[in-house]
Amino acid sequence: MEQDEFSERLAKVRKRFAGKLATRIRDTGVALPTLVGDDAAVIEAVAVTHRCIHELCGIGATVGFDATGQAARTMERVLLAATRSNRGLTAEEVTTLQSGLVALRNAALADSASHGLALE
Repeated sequence: MEQDEFSERLAKVRKRFAGKLATRIRDTGVALPTLVGDDAAVIEAVAVTHRCIHELCGIGATVGFDATGQAARTMERVLLAATRSNRGLTAEEVTTLQSGLVALRNAALADSASHGLALE
């Protein structure tokens, strides 16, 4: 009985995670052009984007979205370097993140489908 209750709760968390995933991916893509430069607003935007992607790494793996978590981890490394250096992204880093977003979206679609969920 306890296992069924756990499975139900996990399914709810997984569904909520999947429901927010497409928006997070889209918002990150929209934010990319604002992450270049070195003024305070850019540095803060990089930090916010880093936190968003970092959450996808941990939560994704926890709720069974392993491929999503791995794809986010690749992106997180780029954002972490900029965050630690207290700077905006380089053009090369933005290009890397654009590719990472494609991989992240594909991973999210696959993970969602494997759990019978639709990525919105």
